[in-house]
Amino acid sequence: MPSGVQYQVEEAGKALSCTAGLPRLQSKAQNGVRGDQAAATAFHQRWPAWILLWVSTLSCSFSLPASLPPSLVPRVRSSYTLGKTFLGLDKCNACIGTSICKKFFKEEIRLDNSLVSHLGLPSQDLLSYAANYSDDSKTWRPVEISRLVSKYQSEISDRRICASASGPKTCSIERILRKTGRFQKWLQAKRLTPDLVQGLPSPFLHCPSQRLLDRVVRRYAEVVDAGSIFMDHFTDRDKLRLLYTLAVNAHPIILQIFPGAEGWPMPKYLGSCGRFLVSTSTRPLQEFYDAPPEQAADIAYQLLGVLESLRSNDLNYFFYFTHVDAGMFGIFDNGHLFIRDASALGIIDKQEASQAADRTGENEDIFTCLVSGCQVQMSSCDTVPEKQNLVLVCQQLLPQLLQGKFPFPVQQEIDSALSLCSKDASTNLEVFGATSLLKNILRSLRTCDPRFAYRYPDCKYNDRF
Repeated sequence: MPSGVQYQVEEAGKALSCTAGLPRLQSKAQNGVRGDQAAATAFHQRWPAWILLWVSTLSCSFSLPASLPPSLVPRVRSSYTLGKTFLGLDKCNACIGTSICKKFFKEEIRLDNSLVSHLGLPSQDLLSYAANYSDDSKTWRPVEISRLVSKYQSEISDRRICASASGPKTCSIERILRKTGRFQKWLQAKRLTPDLVQGLPSPFLHCPSQRLLDRVVRRYAEVVDAGSIFMDHFTDRDKLRLLYTLAVNAHPIILQIFPGAEGWPMPKYLGSCGRFLVSTSTRPLQEFYDAPPEQAADIAYQLLGVLESLRSNDLNYFFYFTHVDAGMFGIFDNGHLFIRDASALGIIDKQEASQAADRTGENEDIFTCLVSGCQVQMSSCDTVPEKQNLVLVCQQLLPQLLQGKFPFPVQQEIDSALSLCSKDASTNLEVFGATSLLKNILRSLRTCDPRFAYRYPDCKYNDRF
């Protein structure tokens, strides 16, 4: 992979060729000059040409219409906007990984034009960015480039790391993390065990079982998969990247170990570069709050189905949300609903006893406090009710989708079911009964047409769809 600066200069040079007539101006401007007087005269004669060259280059680079397909976006823009510092590569190995960096620097991942300013720079304040992805530079598909946490939160986290070693505001983050007692234990470990993740704030690790952690190692996509539960194939940097990711936000790990290709309701994890991960693109649920009744019914029906699969599945894992909002769910172009953000997802192993996270002082270190501070309170693994996901969704999301959209008798039944399943005081059985009734109502309100490509035309021939 070429270095960022050299690559940008070379590509900027290539971009000049798109301005007709510029080679002639350069040639004229570079005619031999003899003597000081001749040099001065030649300079005054050619400076308009240099201005024209500069203006023409800017025009070529930045005046392309936003509607152009990704294949026509200037190479100079994509190479400049996604540099090493922007991606967080300068912070590795306190990062997610580097598995997809080549795609960025080969310009097979490009930001959506609407996110790039007239200077070719994306806003650094966003948590995620719409982009286009290609395997052959000819066909493109939409993807999402996401941070683990906001840039502001990352800066706070980095300063905490430096402060933990009584260092200045800027320091070698990797060197400090490598010296911690926790990471030294990771270096000696052959297997990822619950004691190595004790105290980390992610809900994903609140009730870790050995079976779940073995799945993490076996399916971790940032290393060559040896198909083993042992970390013999992990280098020191691989272990640090995995530990950092788990400490900051386990979302990319969940996408890797529960892939959509196996039927889990997750977008596809495509890889990472620095502190960004790349996944397939979805539109957030809140964009569908004003959807027509039949589309709202379909989305709500899918949402209840997803929650049912999180509670009851072949692997005997119980997935629960600590909280929900509309940004956590997304809809693909074919109408299929997925979990867009798994950062608030906890997992309890119903097959193998989960070991509750110990938040005592002896397990608190810099990894414990990177993002959330050191005072995170979590409920006991034994006290998470099976109704929790349904209650949260009935309180926060379904009313926004379903209220006031259907004829009176149907709307009354929907509102009654929502009222019951949204009450914290309702028992598990009461909540399950109310959502089962609601799901049956929604099933009858769904239509079978091309808008729902994920189940069309199958729905014309099979009632299951």
